[in-house]
Amino acid sequence: MAETDVQGSVYVPVDDWVYPALDRLHALGYVNTAYLGLRPWTRASIAHMLELSSDRIESDHNSEARSIYIALAREFKPDINRSTGAAPQVELESAYTRLRGIAGTPLRDSFHLGETIINDYGRPYEGGFNNYSGFSARAMAGRFSLYFRGETQYAPSATGYTAALAADLSTNIDGIPFLGNVFATIPEGPIATTGQTRVLEAALSYHLLGHEISIGKEDHWLAPASGASMLWSNNAENIYEFQINRVEPLRVPGLSLLTGPFRYDFFVGGLKGHTLVPNPAYPGTVQNPQPNVINPGDPWVHMEKISFKPTRDLEIGFDRLTLWGGEGHVPVTLHSFLHSFFSFQNVPETEKFGRDDPGDRIGTFDFSWRLPFLSQWVTLYTDSVVHDDVSPVAAPRRAGYQPGIYLARFPGLQHLDLRLEGADMEPASHAGINQGQFLYWEYIERQGPTNNGNLVGDWVGRQGHGGQAWLTYHLSPKEWVQFQYRNAKASPMFIPGGTTQNDFAAQAVKRFRGDYEVRGWVQYERWKAPIYQPGLNNDTVVEFQFTWFPPEQKR
Repeated sequence: MAETDVQGSVYVPVDDWVYPALDRLHALGYVNTAYLGLRPWTRASIAHMLELSSDRIESDHNSEARSIYIALAREFKPDINRSTGAAPQVELESAYTRLRGIAGTPLRDSFHLGETIINDYGRPYEGGFNNYSGFSARAMAGRFSLYFRGETQYAPSATGYTAALAADLSTNIDGIPFLGNVFATIPEGPIATTGQTRVLEAALSYHLLGHEISIGKEDHWLAPASGASMLWSNNAENIYEFQINRVEPLRVPGLSLLTGPFRYDFFVGGLKGHTLVPNPAYPGTVQNPQPNVINPGDPWVHMEKISFKPTRDLEIGFDRLTLWGGEGHVPVTLHSFLHSFFSFQNVPETEKFGRDDPGDRIGTFDFSWRLPFLSQWVTLYTDSVVHDDVSPVAAPRRAGYQPGIYLARFPGLQHLDLRLEGADMEPASHAGINQGQFLYWEYIERQGPTNNGNLVGDWVGRQGHGGQAWLTYHLSPKEWVQFQYRNAKASPMFIPGGTTQNDFAAQAVKRFRGDYEVRGWVQYERWKAPIYQPGLNNDTVVEFQFTWFPPEQKR
């Protein structure tokens, strides 16, 4: 632990197998220094969690916890053993290809009608054959670290929405005048074949006094839930950003007697795909609208979060996300950033439509709690979000909620676990009258917290309700068979006629010789969206991913 402040370390991507393993180890009563509401974690911070838990895991003789610990310790052995002055490390982490076939018409519209495939970094997909092939690599030298993950992406062409439907969604629901524009948030057709190379993650970091200071494209998952994060998830493509993240728990003399140790995170960067900004001189119109031309208006975003642990079983977190700026509205300067950073209340229209608009402020509150007397069995957690208020705690009737419960094991069935989560994005204060223009929507930034058309937060979307369930049998810490169910509904007050999705899925993950992983996933979806297509529709997704881990990285 003495080397915490001299060794840089890369983040582990949020879709890596280690997070379900660490979640499970935490739910079994261990890794008490894990902050579930602030992910991803660095390799070094995970190594420290394991070091602090090793003695108790050994003494408790919990065979399930011990098997998980052994697998994680083997994965992070280089980080546990890494010493000051060690030679620079450059490693190919993995290479993979994902084959995805979709029969039927999938939904791909997180801002309106819903998504067939969620939390997938905004990857393109359409009916037919889709493919994603890439690799990841990392390098560490002293306080510096570098991580890269990139891939080629292919998705076939599609019909997309009609111009009439696109105009209806844009004008009547989003409040953006439609002049033949093609918006990133509306999949208007015809949609051309996608063939592109994309950087998923690429970040250079410097470690200083328990912080990783980084610049690049990085993951974020800002909630204890597994199915969604209301503020920021991997549902959309990552943004390029500058980040300061306290990656190790901090104790403040006196204060931590009350709050316990805490962590915090800050990042700032630019969103893409925000095509229009209302004209302050003529409310309801746009800046220099041109038919068939995307009118630039991309805002910037900054996020601040603090999480603390008053006890080893309770974690509490507060977040704040602000969208500000945008061409033709507010210039992105140090002055406008500081004004948005320190503004905590509603502002008059003269300021809202002027060059001092502090932007769209979104607050969240979350907690996770290993229940008393059941701390090695049951974890209860909740995420919540509110628009233009400091926190859901201060305005509970104006907030959306996502509660969840995780049963880490069953009596007599140590390898089986169950997770249930719900979501409600229709606040009591706006029930039945919202029309989708409250949470994830704002009068100036009408395309809300989206990046390249995808919501960066909860897939349930605007004025939606839903939930997920996972029943998982763990063959080993890195292998499992899982059954999933997902439901999502958009209110008819938001989308005329409403929408309904019911997804049934199964997944299996198997390792061979430690060098190869095969992951299979199949999902059957039934959906209704009368505004788009009449009657009951369905689609089926079949997916296989083959991953190679170099022999020295047998994970």
